[in-house]
Amino acid sequence: MENVILVDNNDVAQGVMEKMQAHVTGSLHRAISVFVYNSKGEFLLQQRALEKYHSAGKWSNTCCSHPRPHESTIDAANRRLKEEMGMDCELEEWFNFTYRAEFDNGLVEHEFDHVFIGISDSLPQPNAAEVASFRYISTEALTSDISENPEQYTPWFRLCFERINQKKNNANSI
Repeated sequence: MENVILVDNNDVAQGVMEKMQAHVTGSLHRAISVFVYNSKGEFLLQQRALEKYHSAGKWSNTCCSHPRPHESTIDAANRRLKEEMGMDCELEEWFNFTYRAEFDNGLVEHEFDHVFIGISDSLPQPNAAEVASFRYISTEALTSDISENPEQYTPWFRLCFERINQKKNNANSI
């Protein structure tokens, strides 16, 4: 049984709940999303495994998950990057935000999401239980593909990608 950390709108821990129950009830919980770029500035995307309990087969950020109780968000981000993509990379938290997404199967993602960025030219060694495929893609090509095929991407990824682009354009970084 895997637990998630329930939080309020300020990311203050309120307790724990079994992960699937949190997704059934739509309870706000802490999450992490990791975006890795290569030195060319291309995003490393993963296609979620076809057996995932929601958003199966959709394209998303490099990895995402939930911190365990008493685990920091940076430790969770590093752990999941290694578990899902077989990679180590220096990560920096760029921002956080709250979102809610409802899925056809009745599950709800309601997350206070901490978004981390890293740069690496290491090739991923994906965990087949988590990842169906991966690809590197430029910002321009990804922006175009999301516009033409939004249903092929997870809802949190689309929100994160938009914010990352705004932040990149404002800071002129990465």
